[in-house]
Amino acid sequence: VTGIQLAHSIDGQFPDAVEDGQPEFAVVKSDNLIEVLTWLRDDPDHAYQFLSSLTGVDRIQWFEVVYHLESFKHNRAATIKVRSDDRENPSVPSAVPVWLGAQLQEREAYDLFGIRFEGNPDLRRIFLWDGFAGFPLRKDYLNLPGGKRPGLERFPGEPGDDLSGRGTK
Repeated sequence: VTGIQLAHSIDGQFPDAVEDGQPEFAVVKSDNLIEVLTWLRDDPDHAYQFLSSLTGVDRIQWFEVVYHLESFKHNRAATIKVRSDDRENPSVPSAVPVWLGAQLQEREAYDLFGIRFEGNPDLRRIFLWDGFAGFPLRKDYLNLPGGKRPGLERFPGEPGDDLSGRGTK
């Protein structure tokens, strides 16, 4: 299904919920995201019951979260996007209430982009260690104050580190 068709369908059910409809995707307002995703999952004419992937995108002026949905019933796919204009603290609602499988994917987007998913019951880093400075997939990652490359000053497991948990040698 095209993004334009999807945007038109969503707009018929939720007037003013759609920000944009493009051939490849539809952009939904953050405030309407969960009700739109729930409807796309539960409505028999759509039946997008599988979230195949969720990822973040840094568009410099804003962040996007992209949801790739699959309907096995209708043998089709759809792409929904939602935007966060806050560069310092990007945030969107969590899709975990709609698809439990969104939990780890949201953690990945949080870990690498710093996008907060409000309502995610376990939002914490998934790849990088606690205390890692910054979010490495942001376009401003290497331009942080002081010219430092955050998080790259020292990695756990470098020569001389005792990883056995028994203390240093």
